[in-house]
Amino acid sequence: MKKTISLVLSFILCFGFVFSVSAADDDAYTIRNPYASVNWETVSQYKTALHSHTNASDGSSTLKESIERHVETGFDIIAVTDHGTVDYSWEKGPSRNLVKSLLSVAGRSKGDIVYLGSEGTFANGVSYTYSTAENGDQYLNADGRTILKMPYGIENNAISVNAHVNSWFVDYSDNSVTIYEDAVTGVDAAGGLCVINHPGEYTKARYELRTENAYDENNPAYSYYINKFAYLIENYDALIGIDMNSKGDARTRFDRKLWDILLSRFAANGETLYAIASSDAHHLGVLDSGFTLLLMNDLTSAEARRSLESGEFFAASHCIGNLDELQDIAAALLKYYGSDNDVYKKVSATAEAMTEKIEGIENGDLKADESIGIEYSVLDSDGYTTVSTFPKVTSINVDDSENTIEINSENAMIVRFISEGKVFETKSADAAVIDLDDYAGEIGNYVRAEIFGEGGIVYTQSFTLNADENAGKSSVVKGSYFNLGFLDFLLAEFHHWFNIIVRWVSNLF
Repeated sequence: MKKTISLVLSFILCFGFVFSVSAADDDAYTIRNPYASVNWETVSQYKTALHSHTNASDGSSTLKESIERHVETGFDIIAVTDHGTVDYSWEKGPSRNLVKSLLSVAGRSKGDIVYLGSEGTFANGVSYTYSTAENGDQYLNADGRTILKMPYGIENNAISVNAHVNSWFVDYSDNSVTIYEDAVTGVDAAGGLCVINHPGEYTKARYELRTENAYDENNPAYSYYINKFAYLIENYDALIGIDMNSKGDARTRFDRKLWDILLSRFAANGETLYAIASSDAHHLGVLDSGFTLLLMNDLTSAEARRSLESGEFFAASHCIGNLDELQDIAAALLKYYGSDNDVYKKVSATAEAMTEKIEGIENGDLKADESIGIEYSVLDSDGYTTVSTFPKVTSINVDDSENTIEINSENAMIVRFISEGKVFETKSADAAVIDLDDYAGEIGNYVRAEIFGEGGIVYTQSFTLNADENAGKSSVVKGSYFNLGFLDFLLAEFHHWFNIIVRWVSNLF
């Protein structure tokens, strides 16, 4: 009897222990889902250009030519963001344009500014009308579609060293010699929204050859810039995040790493930041390279703002220029689709060409300061897509009780799940569900996903883990930080040229 009772008690204790461990595992994560409020059956995904240029600043096309190409390539929302020039209307431009005058003298702006008027016909024969609705929003109707003009688009900091900040929704500009914080402060005070444009241009990370060297937190220059961006995003509500894939991705190919570093810092404090993609189109050939998909219930500027503020959107691009990412994608395509798959062949060939060019620069056969300039792209030489499909997220299901994240999609091939800057799982797109309990020790305080198909890539915003528990636990700025202001671009210049000299000297011996 004693033995029987002992066995029963032992069983109960063991069962209770197993149950408590299981329960602890089930409760190990709370998942803050930026898409929790989205009704996937009714929501629309609006293809949005958040960053584009015309010859009102330093673009090569007129406003009319730019809008025509945006309509041709399926955009639903367009922000014209010329340098130092607020976009008030497509019907009739401002009577004076100081920025265009100055850039014309410098040879960077040519031709007359051509606006749309209230109606007309594009060069391709498509007629249009342009009007202001009762809610104050301005719309273009063309080719049976309605396109929303994003209010007050502008690229601030026209007189700066690539410290560019795009903003929307408020009539704000400052054409004095400015830095990041000047523009962000102004937009914030006026009540608008903004992002840091193509940070790799400013930090010179675009010139790095290997991912491990870009945004190395042990490098004093990169550490400074990471702290600078973290400080700005933390202290200004208007600044929602960064651009991390634009204009073919040559300049931004390492800016996903920057995003992950910032996400790690913010998520450890129960916070997050968002990332957009854009074309930064100065000519029509790249106009459809990158874009943002806003999840909206109505095509209005109020809904567009709500989408950007809440994180209910995806960044997306027809181009990928990061070697490590392409090698990882190629390996996944080989695993799931085999060596005869055409997409695998194209991705693999692109990665091989990039490897050859990087090695050529490293061993001195090519110019040491030459940009890589090779990317996976489905755009032809005129900037039109060469494939008929693009990956689309059809729903995202997050189950807190089971600690699962499921990504459902169309026209996709693989889904990569990333945390702390590392891919911890890659799934076939038709079975893209993960249980976070399966990756203990591999994930940190956030997870994000990248959905890849032949047509390009879609980036989700991050899913923050245990946000309430981590709130206020740490600082997003690490170590000491003192803003060097306008002169801090010299850090990037010095670091860039130091790397070139080191490579040149090493190739002599």
